Amino acid sequence: MKLGDILSGHCNAAEWEAKGYVLPKYDIKALREKTAKEPTWVHFGGGNIFRAFPAAILNEALNKGQYDRGVIVAETFDFEVIDKAYKPYDNLSLAVSLCSDGNIGKTVIASVTEALKADPQFPEDWNRLVQVFRAPSLQMISFTITEKGYSFNEADLARGLNPAFAMGKVCALLFERYQAGQLPLTVQSMDNCSHNGDKVKNGVFAYAERWVADGLVPAAFLAYLKDETKITFPWSMIDKITPRPHQKVKELLAADGFEDNNYIETEKHTFTAPFVNAEEVQYLVIEDHYTNGRPPLDLGGALYTTRETVDKVETMKVTTCLNPLHTAMSIYGCMLGYTLISAEMADEDLRAFIQKIGYMEAMPVVVDPGVLNPYEFIGAVINRRLPNPFMPDAPQRIAMDTSQKLPIRFGETIKKYVARGLDMSNLVLIPLTLAGYARYLKGIKDDGTPFEPSPDPMLAELQAIVAPLQIGVANQDWSCLKALYSRADVFGLNLYEAGLGERIEGMVRELFAGPGAVRKTLHKYTVAR
Repeated sequence: MKLGDILSGHCNAAEWEAKGYVLPKYDIKALREKTAKEPTWVHFGGGNIFRAFPAAILNEALNKGQYDRGVIVAETFDFEVIDKAYKPYDNLSLAVSLCSDGNIGKTVIASVTEALKADPQFPEDWNRLVQVFRAPSLQMISFTITEKGYSFNEADLARGLNPAFAMGKVCALLFERYQAGQLPLTVQSMDNCSHNGDKVKNGVFAYAERWVADGLVPAAFLAYLKDETKITFPWSMIDKITPRPHQKVKELLAADGFEDNNYIETEKHTFTAPFVNAEEVQYLVIEDHYTNGRPPLDLGGALYTTRETVDKVETMKVTTCLNPLHTAMSIYGCMLGYTLISAEMADEDLRAFIQKIGYMEAMPVVVDPGVLNPYEFIGAVINRRLPNPFMPDAPQRIAMDTSQKLPIRFGETIKKYVARGLDMSNLVLIPLTLAGYARYLKGIKDDGTPFEPSPDPMLAELQAIVAPLQIGVANQDWSCLKALYSRADVFGLNLYEAGLGERIEGMVRELFAGPGAVRKTLHKYTVAR
């Protein structure tokens, strides 16, 4: 069983289906011919998340027989991905859904009709992209290039119409669309970052403004980009964990007789495979602001709504239903010696800890976005997502850049309590999380052995603040805590002014009492709550 058999005519469909594989229900060759002539969607970023999510939901829409166009993928960064993960497999891939009950789903994804290298150094591919961007049928370009992919710098801006960065290349292609008749298009980020449409817009505008100033393009091009009847940059919220190809998945596929189960690592250290594995739960909420129509991704589960609603969903996720729970688990998980989030979920104290943070402390101030129920969202997080045995996520990874996350993940909830005049005594476990951060900064586990705190741009500075504190010493000077918990840049507000500083200090003293104090304090407050 090989992906190449599907298009070659050597595929024994009955054998695949008997082993649980879902094959495309549409004519792949007809799809490719139609898309080549009248393309509607180009996606930048050919990594694992694209194949596991946007390409997969388009595949589902195609399987329903209500659409007839595929997606063209364009890679801006790691061109080996095209050569090694797309071309050898006829642009087909296998999406493996990692279910929380330990089972897997297996679906062949054939919605990708072309795979191109988005750079003029590959003239055949670049010229094809130019042709596609000049096509009146093109409706949307989208991105999963990570937040860093939207960056630009002075050196690249100075390269004129031959930029090296992704946003410069996209701007150059949009200029082609402008020259083809100022054709409409939607520029849609699908990256996991807040207000992601603005990040694309800012990147594209930076190049266009510079090119206009340098006399390389007419001012009318910039006006075209800013005309929302022609070009739009909607926001979206995407949520789906897509880890590296998993060894257990590789073994399960091999046992099936699926031969395309090899790992691929590029020179730029992209880790991929002909298969992509991801959690079963997924969310894609998109601002419905399109100028030339759009692919019907709602047939595959995407939700189209307003910008305001996208923002509410994003806020719900990052301040209540997912991100705060992750951070609380990461801080205490590191101190308690855990290396897997899924293993933490089997710890009664930690499970109750995050449940009560979400349901009892953060939920009272959440704004229900309407399109997703907050209680159902958090229920999926606690009961299906975090305990998933296939998810090799570690508290050490999630603890990276914690100082940058605390203001949003907890500070925003505390601000809402203050703004609404709510009873601050209702906050117990969120303060315990913040108290745990002071103990985490010491880099000493609950059993007294050292651990290395995860990378963080403020780590050294914050560690210096708590450096005078010693674990296991009761009568010591705790005044340094005032310097920590009054930091609005770390916690989103001065916690003393919010009425929580002294309470957090008391919890810190308990956490520093000696070996075993982290567990004892966590259990005490979790049970009491």
